[in-house]
Amino acid sequence: MIEILSSTELTQATKTGALVGTILQTLKSRTTVGTNLLDIDQWTKAMIADAGAQSCYVDYEASFGRGPFGHYICTAVNDAVLHGKPSNHTLADGDLLTLDLAVLQGGVAADAAISFIVGDTQPAESLALIAATERALTAGIAAAQPGAHIGDISHAIGTVLTAAGYPINTDFGGHGIGSTMHQDPHVANTGRPGRGYKLRPGLLLALEPWVMQDTADLVTDPDGWTLRSATGARTAHTEHTIAITPEGPQILTLPHA
Repeated sequence: MIEILSSTELTQATKTGALVGTILQTLKSRTTVGTNLLDIDQWTKAMIADAGAQSCYVDYEASFGRGPFGHYICTAVNDAVLHGKPSNHTLADGDLLTLDLAVLQGGVAADAAISFIVGDTQPAESLALIAATERALTAGIAAAQPGAHIGDISHAIGTVLTAAGYPINTDFGGHGIGSTMHQDPHVANTGRPGRGYKLRPGLLLALEPWVMQDTADLVTDPDGWTLRSATGARTAHTEHTIAITPEGPQILTLPHA
């Protein structure tokens, strides 16, 4: 299903997106060496409830996971990259943490992710991973012009990631979003320009470049959800929800000013 949102729904999308962006930045500011992933999950639960919103994750079931997710945010540490299920894990200095959050508010969902390093130790290779995903996301957003195609976004993202020297996995990528979290069209993190669905004003897309340092292969944790690099190498993941407008792409998941 591909949804084209009305002007009223787009107004709500900006509110939902700002909520997601603000929660993520609040979590980043609270997260320090010694923080437990389960604490991050509970902080998220409280902030979603305080906003009168609903979690897209807690009851979510998918073919790529085992049973309901059961938590309010994805927390991926170091070699974990996607669908990181919060566990009783305490963060250490230098850990690379990805927080991925999707929330439904007023009937419209928004989805975003940030990667950052915890503590004072800032490994150069980890910083490079994060920076590559951020550059790729910027390029993908710039390509998301009305009348362009999904392949133009994928090509822009993939060009940046390939130039940075990272393998690209196409099993998981960006996606349409609207009244539900995951919709068509799929937005792979590499592709051919001029191909795929033609972008129309009112379309929402969650773009999410993610990479693993030296492999494109994933393995699944015993929890049935958390995906890790097959080699144990570090990973990074950055995501925004954007709206296609007649004037160009609008980023929805920036935090409140």
